[in-house]
Parts: sequence; structure tokens; C-alpha cells
Amino acid sequence: MKADPNLYDYWPYANRPKITWPGGKKLAFWIAPNIEFYEFMPPGNPQRSPWPNAVPNVQQYSQRDFGNRVGHLRLMELLDRHKLRGSVSLNVALCDHHPEIVEDCARRDWEFFSHGIYNTRYSYGLSPDQEQAVLDDSIRSVEAATGQRIRGYLAPALTHTEATLDLIAENDFWYSCDLFQDDQPQPLKTKTGKLVSMPYSLEVNDVITYSVMGMDPDRYADILKRHFDQLLLEGERSGTVMCIPLHAYLVSQPNRIKMFEQALAHITAHRDDVWFATGREIAKHFIDNYWDSSLDDIKARGVATGGTGFSHG
Repeated sequence: MKADPNLYDYWPYANRPKITWPGGKKLAFWIAPNIEFYEFMPPGNPQRSPWPNAVPNVQQYSQRDFGNRVGHLRLMELLDRHKLRGSVSLNVALCDHHPEIVEDCARRDWEFFSHGIYNTRYSYGLSPDQEQAVLDDSIRSVEAATGQRIRGYLAPALTHTEATLDLIAENDFWYSCDLFQDDQPQPLKTKTGKLVSMPYSLEVNDVITYSVMGMDPDRYADILKRHFDQLLLEGERSGTVMCIPLHAYLVSQPNRIKMFEQALAHITAHRDDVWFATGREIAKHFIDNYWDSSLDDIKARGVATGGTGFSHG
């Protein structure tokens, strides 16, 4: 049994090479609406049930459907008011099921990255060829619907195989959202390509705060402000990243949306210090400007672990 998956090196936070975001900004902020499709009667997977209760689950299916019918429009209008673009974590089956939502996002110049085909179809048990087929479908479907070549990946329901990161790197993806080890981008250890671990926080993900921890909207808004304030403070030394992952069936409920807007107003009041970007833009800036110096620093500290090592592209 492996004690360490060897996906990235141990890299202490203090005294890393300084990151400066475009315009001298201290913090790169991105917002990731998960636009998902949950099948009513999904195929089974021996390692994980697609619904927490019996299948079919009418109640949970319809709760998630609220996002695609009501919540996303409400969230889009809120982000418009604050001049923010989303980076869409997309179940690419949405291109077929609800093309109007994809069109609304594309019209706003939002980014799209892959969140698998359905959120009820897991990566567990897939062969490399099957997983490659999922990536091929994701690339083709999003490009046909939007003209964008996707560069980011969040595995469906955060389910991986041992081949996932190598495969997305081979397919010229620039970043993965599936690892939660840091508040700055970090090079991942893949056989080819340059793949960045992008900060995508579970701590401020509304699925965790609302569905798991049962927070009320005031508490969630307070946590977002505190999270932002700390990262902005640390960003004075070296640029940090804050991501808010969202699900419109949760954050866009009528009793929650106003408190979330208060948190966004707090964040967007700091435009002099914050780069409001997309995941793709953050990853490209890091790869273009800090990839090599990050690897050099890891090696100089003597903290690099064994295994496949990094590719330099």
C-alpha cells in the first residue's frame, strides 16, 4: 500500500519565490459556479452510490434541478452586478440538456472547465481508455458549444483514478481543482505537460458549509469575509489565491442570496489589491512566470520526493 500518492512535493509556505499577480495585485480571486446535471436513474457504481438514499431519489433530484431552473439565473445576475466572471465547473452533459444555460455563460465571457459528463457518473473503476474517452467528450462538447478549449479539470464528484492527473496533463489541461493542500498554485508531478494544482477551497464551498456543516447564511458570509481578509493580508508577502466554489441549488436559494451578495460586496471593495480573474488566467500566469522558479525552490530546499518527477514541457 502506498503511504503517499506522490502527486506533489512537500513545499513549506514560508519564503517561497514571491508571486505578484498582474498589476501588482496581492490576491487572485476566482469564483467557480458548479453547473451540474444529476441523472434521475444513473448507472450504478460498485464503489459509491450516486444518491445517498435509495434510487430513484425524487427529493434530491428536484432539489438539484432548482439550480438549473432558477438558481443559475439568480447567480448570474448577482455576478453581473459586481462585474465578476465565473469559471464554470461544467458537467458537460449540460451542453445537451440545458444549452441555454451554457449560452448564457458564454455570452458573459465566462470560462468553462470540465467537471466530467454527469455528476452521477464516477471515475472509480474506469480504465485509462475509458477515462480518456471522458476527456475527449469534454473537450469536444465544450468547444462545439462555446468555442472554448477547456484547460481546467475537476473530477466528477471528486472521484479519481491513479491515471487522472497524468491523463489531463497529457491532454494539455493547465490546472486541476481536485487537491486542497495550499493557498497558492503548485506544480503537480505528472509524466508530461505542466499541470498546476489550483486552490479550490472546500472550506468555503457552499456544499460543505450548507449541506455538511448546516451553516446559516450569516455565518457563511462571515466565513467568506474572514477567509478573504486573511489571504489578502498574506498576499502582501506573496500572491495568494481565493476561490469560492458554488452550487446554485444552495447559494441561490431566496433566503441565502442576499447574505452572499454582502460577502461579495466586501471582496469587490478591494479592487486595488485584487486580481479578479478566471481559473485559466491564474494558471497561465503562474505557468508562464513562476513554474520554473517554483521547481527550483523545491529542489533547492531538498524537499522533493521520489517518483515520476516533474515534466518541464
